Order: sequence, then structure tokens, then C-alpha cells
Amino acid sequence: MTILVFALVALAVCALLVGVHRWLWIRLVRDTTAPGGLPRRVGTALTIALPLLSVAALTAGRAGAPFWLQQTVSWPGYLWLAVLLYLTLTMLVAEPIRALLLRRLAHRDPSGAVAGPPAEPSAPSAGTAESGTATATASSSSAGAGAEPGAVLAADGAPGEPAPPAPGGGLSRRTFVARTVGGAAAAVALGTVGNGAYGVLRGPSVKRVQVPLAKLPRAAHGFRIAVVSDVHLGPVLGRAHARRIVDTVNRTQPDLIAIVGDLVDGSVPDLGSAAEPLRGLTARHGSFFVTGNHEYFSGAEQWVEHVRELGLTPLENARRALPHFDLAGVNDIQGEREGSGPDFRAALGDRDRTRAAVLLAHQPVVIHDAVRHGVDLQLSGHTHGGQLWPGNFLAELANPTVAGLERYGDTQLYVSRGAGAWGPPVRVGAPSDITVVELASYQA
Repeated sequence: MTILVFALVALAVCALLVGVHRWLWIRLVRDTTAPGGLPRRVGTALTIALPLLSVAALTAGRAGAPFWLQQTVSWPGYLWLAVLLYLTLTMLVAEPIRALLLRRLAHRDPSGAVAGPPAEPSAPSAGTAESGTATATASSSSAGAGAEPGAVLAADGAPGEPAPPAPGGGLSRRTFVARTVGGAAAAVALGTVGNGAYGVLRGPSVKRVQVPLAKLPRAAHGFRIAVVSDVHLGPVLGRAHARRIVDTVNRTQPDLIAIVGDLVDGSVPDLGSAAEPLRGLTARHGSFFVTGNHEYFSGAEQWVEHVRELGLTPLENARRALPHFDLAGVNDIQGEREGSGPDFRAALGDRDRTRAAVLLAHQPVVIHDAVRHGVDLQLSGHTHGGQLWPGNFLAELANPTVAGLERYGDTQLYVSRGAGAWGPPVRVGAPSDITVVELASYQA
């Protein structure tokens, strides 16, 4: 039954994507270009090639494709997914504008034409004298209706297919509106994606949050934890991105560094060199790591061993007693499929509850387990803050907190938007960040 449901959902998604691409082709290619012309052929080819590249980007890694091939298809394929989202949204907004413009132009000029440049004068032959007279009469009538003298007017195309330009460069009303609206929508979509990609590639910003803990002693007041989540090193974001993150973290001079999952999207042989800059992380009390769901897609065990080689300390359902509070970490719930999911009893069951406890857990949804085990602060990621608006509304359906600090009983939950991006290297409405959580004591 599960396989059948999955197959039906996959077919529905495929049908939706085919329908969306067909609609965009009609509005942006067919309605704006002449049949048989080079622009139409190029637009049609891109309408077919770009979604195929997106499918390849999504499946190449899990299909075991060579890493160079993953990199080749990932950039155009993933970027097209982001462009497709915002192009679809802008075109949906543009549809009523398009209809309104067509109605207004029809009211102003019932001929269904848009004036083009003046035609070159030519001497009519004897065989065309009669038709020339008729044309002049029609032109005079149109000029009297408000067109500029000497303009060539082209009739509107048949419904569903734009009319070809009239001799002399005239455009049908339908083609003129399609080019104007489609061009504006494409500019908005491309500008949005371009700005969002720039935000990811320049690296995360630093966000600072103070979190008071009732059990924290005065001596630990001001203790700084740099929270890094969802770096997603992979075919798109590589060694340079890891270096930007390390440099940003080290500039904050934290007391402790917490990497709370989804560090990678790929295997150690493919991404070991990309993760190498993490060896440069420095903090007085060390750097700690817990798995995210994407580590299990990539091979969690190999990455746990590799980050240990890089100088990080994995917390696999384990706890470390620091001088003034306990630091615990649990595996991601994706590990349950491999028999290594979160074990709160192992990480927190026998601890002294008079001490403050900070828990590293990739997904915010385990907050209720944290509350039951007396955790004072849970640090998580996973949501990306939605990454691509309006994805934040979908993230809210699956997570108790999408981004920021919230309280659940006696436990506080902080969710980072993440330092990288999954899929498209683009963020809209959810800028990437590295958060410095400063612990505060009520006794200070």
C-alpha cells in the first residue's frame, strides 16, 4: 500500500510539473515568438532540457553517478528549480494583468493591432492599384480612430496562436501584451533568484541571541556557543563554502562550536577534501557534531569517523560534562531506519538534573522528548527557515519552530536557518546564518 501511495503521489507531481512547463511554454514561448523561428526553437528546447537537468540533479547522487557528473548537472538543474518556482508565481500574478491589458487595448483600438514603424513607400503597379486604394482607405479610417499617420497595423492572431508580425514590423495586440508581461515576469523571477544565490554564495551572516538559563551558574554567564547547521557541502557548495564558514565562525571567538547536522550531501571520497577546512575550527571547549538526516542519506558512519579525524567530537546519543553545564547530543531520527536513531535515555537519563543541560539535536520535532528529559536548551536546524519563500509556510506544518527562539515548558528551543542551502543554492526570505548563542545566568 505504501509503495502504491508513493507511486500515485509521484505520478501526480510529474503530471503537475509537465502541466506547469506546458503552460509556461505557451505563455513565454508560443505567445511571444513566430512559428518556425529560431527564438521559438530555442525556447522549446530549453523547456524540454531544463526540467530534465533538474531531474538529473535530484537523482544523480543517489543513482551513484560520478561526482563530476553530479556537479555538471546540479548547477543548471537546481537553479532551474528555483527559477521555475518564482517564474510560476510571477506568471500567476501576471495572468489577470495580461487579461486586463488585452481588454483595455481592445477598448482603445478594436482593430486588435499595435502600431509598428512606418512602412517604406512604394509605387503601386497597375495590377495592385485597386487594392492599394482599398488599403489607403482602411489606413485613413484607422488613423481617424486614433492611430498615428503612416503606421502599419497588424491584425490580432487567432486564439491560442500569436499572429506573425505584419509587413513593416507591426505586432498583434496579443503578441505585444505577451512579450511585455512575460518579459516583466521573467525579469522579476531571475532577479529574485540571482539575489538569493548571491546571498548564499557570499556566505552566512552572524546572528547573536542571548538565552537565559535558570540553572546556569554565574561563572558561565556569557558563555558563547557558535551554532552551525545545514551546511550541505555537495556538488554545488564545496570547499570554498566550507572555508567561508570556518572563517566566519572563528571570527566570533566562540567558547564552543556546535554543528547540528546536515553537514554534507555526498560520500567521504567525494567530499572529504571539501570538508577539510573544518580542521581549522577553533574554540576553547572544542567543536561538537551530531548527525542530520542527510548524513544518513550519504553514509552516517563514515562521516562520524571523518569529522573525528578533522578534530570534531561526535556526540552519538552521548553527553559531555563541561565545567558549568552538560552538553548532550542525539542522533537524527532518520537513523531509526538503520537502528541508530535518537536515544534520549542514553544521552540524558542518568545525569544530575540540578545542572543546566544543552542538547544538540538536528530536527526541532524532538523538542517534546527534550522537555521530558529536563533539557534547558535545545539547539537545532533542519528547517532552513523555509529557504525559499513561501516554503516557510510548508515548514511550519512539519516543525514546531521554523526559526528563532521559543519556549516549550521549562525548555527553550533555538532553531537556526542554516549556513548553506539544499538543492538550489538560493535563499529567498530566509537568509543563511551562523548563530552565536550567549548563555546568561539569572544569578549574574
